[in-house]
Amino acid sequence: MAREREDKCKKCRRLNTKLFLKGERCYSNKCSLEKRKSATSFGERRLSEYGQQLREKQKARWIYGLSETQFKRYFQMAERSKNITGEELLRLLERRLDNVVYKLGMSSSRDQARQLIVHGHLMVNGQKVNIPSYLLKEGDVIEVKKKNKKVLSMIKENLQASEKRVIPEWLEMDRTSLKGRVKRLPRQEELNQELNLPLIVEYYSR
Repeated sequence: MAREREDKCKKCRRLNTKLFLKGERCYSNKCSLEKRKSATSFGERRLSEYGQQLREKQKARWIYGLSETQFKRYFQMAERSKNITGEELLRLLERRLDNVVYKLGMSSSRDQARQLIVHGHLMVNGQKVNIPSYLLKEGDVIEVKKKNKKVLSMIKENLQASEKRVIPEWLEMDRTSLKGRVKRLPRQEELNQELNLPLIVEYYSR
């Protein structure tokens, strides 16, 4: 995918929302939003109806680190499903391998998760998978290829640093064996509650 050049912290400031794009830094007082309490942001402007829809779509897209083309493709997949479109969209995004690796605490950010996957350091059900967008299913097991000591050390440090983060109920992580598992697909109440899904649906339904 084409990489976006805009600074990650700038995206957060524009939306006045933590998107957690810089890993553990976002959980500390080094976060630019923590330092800039009185900032005037994109989110504080008075927006038109279209502006609100665009803002919410951009927020979701940036959180998951997708291009516009990728994000729209997921929306079209969700629209074709029998489930509620907005909920199915988020469920698809949550099932991405890079997102699950991040949610398990194996990486400090989704960007780092993508690097681990692309470089072949992770396996799904015993098979190497190097596609960050790989959609996981119930029962899938994610584990680390135990050949690169530097990568193993980094993942262990990430797991230790992320101990305070809550792993979603639909996932489980064995920190000893460095294996994660998808217990089931996320339920509606377990999806990102900070995103206004109707606005995203309205944006693409114009």
